[in-house]
Amino acid sequence: MAGKKRVGIVLFQLGGPDSLEAVEPFLLNLFLDPDIIPLGPFGLLRRPIARLISSRRSVPVAQRYAEIGRRSPIGTLTERQRTRLVEAVSTYIDPVAVIAMRYWHPFTSEAVDALRKAAPLDEIVLLPLYPHYSYATTLSSLKEWARVANQANWGPSTGRAPERTIDNFHDHPLYIQALVQRIGSVLRQFPDSSRIHLVFSAHGLPMSLVEKGDPYPKQIETTVGLVNELGAKKYAGWPQTHLLCYQSRVGPAKWLQPPLTGTIERLGHEGVKEMLVAPISFVTEHIETLHEINIEAREESEKVGVERFRMMPALGDSPLFIAALKDLVLRAVGIDAGEPSARLSSVAS
Repeated sequence: MAGKKRVGIVLFQLGGPDSLEAVEPFLLNLFLDPDIIPLGPFGLLRRPIARLISSRRSVPVAQRYAEIGRRSPIGTLTERQRTRLVEAVSTYIDPVAVIAMRYWHPFTSEAVDALRKAAPLDEIVLLPLYPHYSYATTLSSLKEWARVANQANWGPSTGRAPERTIDNFHDHPLYIQALVQRIGSVLRQFPDSSRIHLVFSAHGLPMSLVEKGDPYPKQIETTVGLVNELGAKKYAGWPQTHLLCYQSRVGPAKWLQPPLTGTIERLGHEGVKEMLVAPISFVTEHIETLHEINIEAREESEKVGVERFRMMPALGDSPLFIAALKDLVLRAVGIDAGEPSARLSSVAS
C-alpha cells in the first residue's frame, strides 16, 4: 500500500473469561489491578486479598456466565469491531489493528508482540473502547500498555512509532447518533412511547475515585444530556421521563448512586409499567448487559409490576459506531475523512 501511512491501532478492552474454567483467573487479574483496588501502603496485601475475593466470587460469577453461553462474548464482539474498523480505514491508511484486553486474552503483552512483529509503523493509535475516561478503565489500560512496552524494551530507539492516544469519545457526534439510533429502534417495540421510562445505566464507580477527580461521572452525564437532546429532535415519541443510574457495584464501599436495581424497584412501586434500559457505557454485550440487565434487572422489574421491559442492544459493530471509531483513528493521524468532528459538549450546556 504505497503512499499510505502504516498505522498500528490498539483497541483496549476489559476482556472476559472464554470458558467457565477461566472465570477465577480472570477475576484474580481484575482484583490484582491497583487501579481497581488501591491499597496504598498496604500494597503487599494485594495478592492475598485478590486471591480471597476471586476465590469467593468465582462460583456465583461462573453461574451467571453459564446462563449467557458459558463464556463472555466480549472477545468475539471486539474482534468483530476490529475487523469492521480495519475495513473502514483501509482506504486511507495501511492499518495493523490489534486488541489489548486488560484481564484476559489477548493480553496487552500479546498486542505489543504483534505490533513489534508488524514494524516498521509510522504511527500507533491507542484507542480504549471506553467512551468515558476513568482511572479504573482507561488509565489502567494505558498504564499497562506503557508498562508492558517498557518491560519489553520497546521504545523510540528500538522501533516503537510515535503514539497518539484517544482517551475518551463521550461526546463524539457519531457515538451520540449511534446511541440515539439504538434507543430509537427499541422505542418502536412500545405501543405508547408516552408511558415509557427511559433508564440510562452506566457501570458504577467507587466514590473514592470520584473524590480524587475522576471525570467519569461528568462525562456520563454529558452523554446522557446529548442523547436526550438529539433523541427529542429525531423522534417525536422520545420518552419525556428519563433518569440515570449505575450498576455493577462490588464490595461495601460507597459507589455512584442511584443503583439500577433500586431504581427499578422504586419505579415499579410508583406504578411504572413500561421501561427501556439503555446501557450507555458498554460498547459490546457482556455479563453486565446480558445477565445483570437482561436477566437480573428484568426479573426485578417483573416482581414490581413492570409489564414491558426492554434493553437497548450494545453498539457492537453498528455502522454509526464504526464510523465514529474510524473518524477518531483517522483524525488522530491527521487525516480528515469528512466525518463530523466537532464535539457536542456545548450543545448540552
